[in-house]
Amino acid sequence: MKLSELRRSGHPPTLLSAFLYFDVSFMIWVLMGALGVYIFQDFGLSPAEKGFLVAIPVLSGSLFRILLGILTDRIGSRKTAIGGMLVSMIPLFWGWLAGTSLSEIYAIAILLGVAGASFAAALPMASRWYPPHLQGLAMGIAGAGNSGTLFATLFGPRLAEHFGWHGVMGIALIPLSLVFITFALLAKDAPSQPKPQPLVSYFTLFKQRDIWYFCLLYSVTFGGFVGLTSFLSIFFVDQYGLQKVQAGDFVTLCVAAGSFFRPVGGWIADRIGGSRLLSILFIFVALCMVGISLLPPISLVTSLLFIGMMCLGMGNGAVFQLVPQRFQKEIGMVTGIIGAAGGVGGFFLPTILGMLKQSTGTYASGFMTFAVIAIAALAALMMAQSAWRRTWVQEGDSVKV
Repeated sequence: MKLSELRRSGHPPTLLSAFLYFDVSFMIWVLMGALGVYIFQDFGLSPAEKGFLVAIPVLSGSLFRILLGILTDRIGSRKTAIGGMLVSMIPLFWGWLAGTSLSEIYAIAILLGVAGASFAAALPMASRWYPPHLQGLAMGIAGAGNSGTLFATLFGPRLAEHFGWHGVMGIALIPLSLVFITFALLAKDAPSQPKPQPLVSYFTLFKQRDIWYFCLLYSVTFGGFVGLTSFLSIFFVDQYGLQKVQAGDFVTLCVAAGSFFRPVGGWIADRIGGSRLLSILFIFVALCMVGISLLPPISLVTSLLFIGMMCLGMGNGAVFQLVPQRFQKEIGMVTGIIGAAGGVGGFFLPTILGMLKQSTGTYASGFMTFAVIAIAALAALMMAQSAWRRTWVQEGDSVKV
C-alpha cells in the first residue's frame, strides 16, 4: 500500500480538512484537563472532584457525538463540522471573559464536549472518499487529529503561566478560527453521501450485536487514551511532585505516542486484520497498567505510559479499520454511537482513578483496575472474532478482519 494510492483514490484536501478539524477540536476538548491544575487552585477541589471535572467534557462529548452522527448522515459531514466549530467557540469565549464560579466551570466543561463530538463528522467525511482496502489508513490519518492533545498539554500550561487559564481559553480561539476558514474552503462531502433516512431507522442499529462489541472495544482504547490524557497531569503532580509545566511536558510525551501511532495501527490492521492486532494490543495495555500500578520511579512509569498510550492509539486505528467494513452505509450514525462509547469510557477512567485514590490513598488501585478492564476487553474480542470471520463477506476484496 502506497500513499500515492491514497492520493489517487480519494480527495486529499478533504482528508487534510478532516484531520485539521479533528486536531483543533481535540485540542479544545482536552483543555480542561491540560489547565486543570490551574483551575483547581481557584476552587480547591478534592481528588475525586478533580477527576470528575476533567471527565465532564469527555462525557458530554460522547453524548453530543450521537447528535452529530445523526446530522452527519442527514445533512452531510461538512455542514455538521462547520456548525460544530461555531458552537465550540462559545465555551472558549465564556472561559476567556468569565468563568469565575464553579457552576460556570461545569457549564463550560459540558460545552467543551461539542468539540469532542467532532469525531462523528471528521471520520465519516474521510471514510466516504476511500475504498475498503484503504479504510484503515484513511481513517487513521483523519483520526490522528487526536494529536491536538499535544498542543493542549504542551502549550496550555506554559501559556497559563503568563496569561492565566482564562487567557488560554481566549488564545485557543485563534487556531480554531484559522481551521474554520480552511475547512470551509477545502472540505467537500463525498459523492457517496447516503440519502437521509427516517430517524427511527438509525436507532434500529442498537439491535445489532456488532455495535455493542465495537462500543466495548472503543470504550477501552479511545476511552483509555482520552481518559489518561485528561488525568495524567494530576497524577504526575500529586504522585511525583512535578511542577505544572513539567507535568504537562511528561503528559505530552505520553500523548504523542497514542496520537502518532493511530495511523500506524490502521495501516497494520489493513494488513493483518483489526481484530488480530487488537488482541495483541490489549495484552500489552494490561501489562503496562500493571507495571504502572507498582508506582515505579518517574523514568520507568513514563516509559510504561508511553508504551501503553501507544498501544491504545494503535487500538483506536484498529477498531476503525473494522467499523466501515461492517457499517459503511450508516457510518455517520455508527461513528457517533461508537465514539460516544469511547467518550463514556474516557469519562469513567479519570473518575475511577480519582475516586480510588481518595478511598484507598494510592493510585495503584486505579491502574490495576484498568489492567483488569483491558483483559475483559480481550475476552470480549475473542468471543466476537470468530463470528466476524464467518459472517463478514468482502466481495472481490481482500480486506482483513
